[in-house]
Amino acid sequence: MKIDLHAHSNCSDGKESVEEVFRQAKLAGVDVLALTDHDTTHGWPLAAAAAKAEGIGFVPGIEITTRAHVTSPDGKLTKFGVHMLAYLPDPNHEELQTVLRDSVASREIRLRAIFEKIRADYDLDWSDVEMFLPDGATFGRPAVADAMVHRGHFDNRDAVFEELWPDGVDRYYVPNRGVPDTVESIRLIRRAGGVPIIAHPLSRGKGPEEGEPMPREHFEEMIAAGLGGFEIDHREVPPHAQKWLRELAAEFDLIVTGSSDYHGLTGKENRLGENTTSKEMLDRIIAQATGTSPQL
Repeated sequence: MKIDLHAHSNCSDGKESVEEVFRQAKLAGVDVLALTDHDTTHGWPLAAAAAKAEGIGFVPGIEITTRAHVTSPDGKLTKFGVHMLAYLPDPNHEELQTVLRDSVASREIRLRAIFEKIRADYDLDWSDVEMFLPDGATFGRPAVADAMVHRGHFDNRDAVFEELWPDGVDRYYVPNRGVPDTVESIRLIRRAGGVPIIAHPLSRGKGPEEGEPMPREHFEEMIAAGLGGFEIDHREVPPHAQKWLRELAAEFDLIVTGSSDYHGLTGKENRLGENTTSKEMLDRIIAQATGTSPQL
């Protein structure tokens, strides 16, 4: 069974409609797909219908934007973004929906600030960005990237990210301060009946280099708060981090997943089914969830 638990539609920053995402999943031989758009459950009803039409399974999910606050032994406070996958939470959970609405609002403020930085150096209008923000879509940097490609400044979305946001921080970066704390988000997902799995941990140059000390204390804090597991098999998680995460998952008996993080054929290079999750691990997610049920 081919199970892919991380995919995006144009309800957030994916390039394709929900229906097209599931059509592509069927073509890729995926048997079960999770739709995990950023900070929204807007696509769930469409995904349920699309999955049924294609004859494949659907796992409702969200990729929640959070911000970690970690204090080092020398007392220095470090803040950085962490994406948390929430599988099978109650979509009508009032506290969860309030947090998601606040997060979406902060995303728009952040994106407009990023746009203002970029327009100082590139010919770009806000109307260009709006072209890539369908009604109900979550605001994010991919919309700016797509606008830059549309204007002819770059060849593709990946090239924009590599040039403007290397390792996530440079002159065109604006931190998202209006999102929930990572540890509190884990607790919230559990209160909403969902299962929190950290998305692509220690990826994109944010983790220690091979041979450097790993952030065990931070991970133990997340585990103590109710973290269910790690998305380890992901193209952006380096091998040394994968090894460390597998050992930590085994030590604490956590769930291990693998996913594509698909954003569309013309979004990122990630392809549906390139990394997968075992049925055993999906069963463990389902067993822990009390918020909603998968469509299998």
